[in-house]
Amino acid sequence: MASPTDKVIISCAVTGSVHTPTMSPHLALTPEQIAEQAIEAAQAGAAILHLHARDPADGRPTADPKVFDAFVPRIKAATDAVINITTGGSTRMTLEERLAYPLQAQPEMCSLNMGSMNFSIHPVARKVSQWQHAWEKPYVEGMEDTIFRNTFRDIKLILDRLGQGCGTRFEFECYDVGHLYNLAHFVDEGLVEGPLFIQSIFGILGGLGPDPENLVVMKSTADRLFGRGGYRFSVLGAGRHQMPLLTMGAVLGGHVRVGLEDSLYLGKGQLARSCAEQVRKIRRILEELSLDVATPAEARAMLGLKGADAVGF
Repeated sequence: MASPTDKVIISCAVTGSVHTPTMSPHLALTPEQIAEQAIEAAQAGAAILHLHARDPADGRPTADPKVFDAFVPRIKAATDAVINITTGGSTRMTLEERLAYPLQAQPEMCSLNMGSMNFSIHPVARKVSQWQHAWEKPYVEGMEDTIFRNTFRDIKLILDRLGQGCGTRFEFECYDVGHLYNLAHFVDEGLVEGPLFIQSIFGILGGLGPDPENLVVMKSTADRLFGRGGYRFSVLGAGRHQMPLLTMGAVLGGHVRVGLEDSLYLGKGQLARSCAEQVRKIRRILEELSLDVATPAEARAMLGLKGADAVGF
């Protein structure tokens, strides 16, 4: 868990691979939009920027390194935020596709899903009568019959090639209690060393539900597995559960993640116009709780990162 003297790290997940253009006109799709939203989020207080890429022609998720290269260096040049590249990509991508840009970029941090799972928003398709692009409806409906794959061997390969090979550290994405035990297995095997950064995720269909009790279960399980001083705990609440769960997590000593990847909304019925709006909102909440927000330099120190001068972009 976080030290009582820790400041709170705000992560911002800018665009993701789940939401589609029809769902919000404010979702960043082009390299220019992704860069602009990421830079604004950093200026608002996000110490970590979690990045996916989109095909600029129609907004579908892509793993193409050329697309990443159109915005990642620009973000690095404009901010001192920690750049965190996805290894999750989307459920439609192979492991080789998902790793193509991370292995090229050798970033300070990458996300790492800690297990295979059902991962879906397919019920959302029932609420949409007209789609902007032909790919969107089959993509969303198709989630009902796809899984996100990260086997033990997949995870071991990522830890070896990115962690050992590139000095990259990880945002360990844990969607259920079993994912914490998977992480503990890799710690026991000597493949992962602290400080651990655990992103506990609530409200995704296929993962742990958004009940406040589940947050307590995840925290107490992590305390038992890793010791209170052996990890740092961050909270991600999907959709309308974003701000309430993040606030609860912060009260319990955790860090927080916002961004349009996780929720398209700022409040009930109110679409967020940018990721920075969500950053500013959670920052206000944290400051009202008398909690201090970590700078990128402070986040690097807490998480043991190699530094922005040691990346490949």
